[in-house]
Amino acid sequence: MQYPVVLIETEEGFSISCPALPGCHSQGATKEEALAAIREAITLWQEVAEEDAQNELVMEGTSYTRELVTV
Repeated sequence: MQYPVVLIETEEGFSISCPALPGCHSQGATKEEALAAIREAITLWQEVAEEDAQNELVMEGTSYTRELVTV
């Protein structure tokens, strides 16, 4: 999946965020480092979101299964 990101160059390097995922930010000394860092941040953001969703389902007493879909 592709996500648009916003890079801001500063004196220290690059700040980067993914507007589609609230709170998903990172940084790097170079543009390449920042892009690698945001890829990792996006992956971690998705893992936490999935865990949160699973915890909500368990709290409600709902069972769930995992499926893979291609978009």
